[in-house]
Amino acid sequence: MLHLDDIASHEQLFAWTGRLMSEVIGPLARGERAHFTPYDWRARAFGMPRPLPAAPVVLIEGVGAGRRALRPHLAGLLWMELPQEESWARGRRRDGVEQREFWDGWIAAERAHFAADPSRPHADLLVLQRQEGYEVLPGPGATPAAGQGVTLSEGPSSMW
Repeated sequence: MLHLDDIASHEQLFAWTGRLMSEVIGPLARGERAHFTPYDWRARAFGMPRPLPAAPVVLIEGVGAGRRALRPHLAGLLWMELPQEESWARGRRRDGVEQREFWDGWIAAERAHFAADPSRPHADLLVLQRQEGYEVLPGPGATPAAGQGVTLSEGPSSMW
């Protein structure tokens, strides 16, 4: 699993596509081990490179995972359906007062990102949080074979 919080940074909230392609998507698509340099949000610096082995399925998690430039490389796109305000409140609770200013900038950046490059219309599956667990439904971008995009082969990794 790759968390996009490890790829983004204060300076590149959404301008990380090239780095993701060269460090992660390219190597995994060739069946090679990828390496990425995770960002430390408190220290405001990139850390030591980490390996991301090629696997039958690699989950890329986070805001921006369904962007236009990445969709051709994805086996499928899952959209976690959650009201923005609730999502932002969770993030603020997680990050605390220390990151308050970040969240003010993040909200504007996230809105601008999805206005220019919406992901939800392309989702193969919608994941809805319920009181007891999650419900998974076909997404707006689902095709008759949606949900069958995961490959379990010896070849290059599928990325969800």
